[in-house]
Parts: sequence; C-alpha cells; structure tokens
Amino acid sequence: MAGTRATTDSSPASASALARAERFIWLTARVLEQRRFAYHFLGGSSDAVETALAAYLNEDGGYGYALEPDLRGPVSQPLHTGHALRVLDSIGRCGGLRVERMCRYLTEVSTPDGALPAVHPSQRAYPAAPFLPIVDDPPSELLATGPVVGLLHRNQVWHAWLFRATDFCWAAVDAIEKSHPYEIEAAIAFLDGAPDRSRAQAAADRLGRIVREQQLVALDPERLDDQPVAAGYAPGEHHFAYDYARTPDSLARRWFTDQEMTRSLEHLAGEQRDDGGWPIRWREWAPGTALEARPIVTIDALLTLRAYGHGVA
Repeated sequence: MAGTRATTDSSPASASALARAERFIWLTARVLEQRRFAYHFLGGSSDAVETALAAYLNEDGGYGYALEPDLRGPVSQPLHTGHALRVLDSIGRCGGLRVERMCRYLTEVSTPDGALPAVHPSQRAYPAAPFLPIVDDPPSELLATGPVVGLLHRNQVWHAWLFRATDFCWAAVDAIEKSHPYEIEAAIAFLDGAPDRSRAQAAADRLGRIVREQQLVALDPERLDDQPVAAGYAPGEHHFAYDYARTPDSLARRWFTDQEMTRSLEHLAGEQRDDGGWPIRWREWAPGTALEARPIVTIDALLTLRAYGHGVA
C-alpha cells in the first residue's frame, strides 16, 4: 500500500497518538476503515476506499451488509446509505452516477412527506440494535434525513428527491424545542450544507441557545458527574463541543468559546485508549458491533483533532 507509515517506534507506549491509532486500525478494523485510514493519514488511494465501499452496495442503489454496525444483515437501509455518502464525501467522490442511483434509492424508501425513516421495515428479518426500533410504518426522522440532505447540498448534488426532503428538514429544525444531542447533531449537519445560508445561520443560533439552556453539552469534561445525560441514552453518553462542531467552519463552532472548544478537544485527545483506539459512548448491545464501530469512531476522532490542528499530522 502506498504512503508513509505513521508508526515511528515499535513500542506502543512511546508511539505518537497517530501511530498508536494506526496499530489499532491494522489490528481490529474492517477493510473499509483500513482503506479510509490509509487515505486520510498515509497518502492512500481514494480508489481503494471506493473499492472497499462497493462491497456494501446493493442492486437497488442503497447500501447494506452492516455498513452501519448497529444494523446487521444484507438489506439496504437509509442509515447505511447515509454512511456511504459520508465516506464518499470524505474522499471527494460525492457525485456522478453512483450518487444519482443512491438518490433513487432514497426516493424509493422515503416516507409520504419525502423524508427518510431511520430504519426501513425490511430490517425486520435481521438483527438490529434495540434502540433502533423496527415498525411497519416508520415515521420521518430528522436524524436520518438531515445529514444526508446537508451533505448532498454541500456537494451541489441536485435531485428531485431533495426538494421535499429539504422542506421536511427546515420544518423539523424550526419545530425543535425540547431536544436531545443526536437530534441537534442531525440538525446542524443539515444546516451546514443548506443553500439558504442566512436562514441556516439564524436557525443555528437558536439551536445553540437550546443546547446551552437544556444542558445538551458537557462544557467541563472534568465534572461529568454533574452533567445530565439525555433520557434514553446510555450511562455516561455525554456530548461535547466537538460533537456538534466537527470542523472549525461548522455553524456550531460559534456556540462555544475558544476555551470551551479547546477543553473539549483536549478531552477528546485524552480519550484514546491504551490499545490506540477511541471508545464508543453509546450502548453496546453485541460484541461484534462494538468492535466494528470503534475503528470508525477512531478515524472520526483523528479527523476532528486534525481539523482543529490539535496534534494530528
């Protein structure tokens, strides 16, 4: 594989954070996450990432095969397909006929108001996380729709499905009052890509106030025992400033002072485990899913730290 290795010392204890993460990836990750790590940190090929991602592609244009580890089985699902879009976006390949086919799949599985369900009923035949309920007539979900719509707009992808899905996202964002962290994250993912930038900024400012007023962010990682966890979340499933503002150009970055953001990034860096990977914070419901999810979380952590210039080359 082409590229420069991050590892500079064979001793994990003396290696850099990136080198320890590399070792963790080679030890535990699926081929897709190995290829993604190589692309982002070792000068690897974007074609290799696409080839690995294609293993999860179904004939209907959607993605399955547990691409999102909490949904098992081969069938296409909106959450898998959204995950695939994020991978393509990260390597600059979010466009063309492939994305056109994905949009056709999203159209086919949309709810009557043009949005996406979190889980399509086809999942019923296969294992799924208990916190992702499967129902015959699933509701529209901002959590599934917002990130996809924002990403497609940011990449200037135009498809008929986007018109109604965008309207749904605006209505869902405007309706947010009492909320929880994952809903806010989905909303900001939509707003970061929404074409109406002045409206997006105003909506983001309002969400930032909700995040603070409802204590949806742990601003002091040293006092997590005093920080409430949202109803239904796992014990210790806190959310930090970097969860909302994954990059400095996110609209959510304005929600936090420089000191608050730095404190959250220092906490993120300190979360790296002895094995080189980062932990998952949500509920573990099967051993295999946690093993598959940790390399994904590890790459996300490294990309966030690098985006802020926080000690990752």
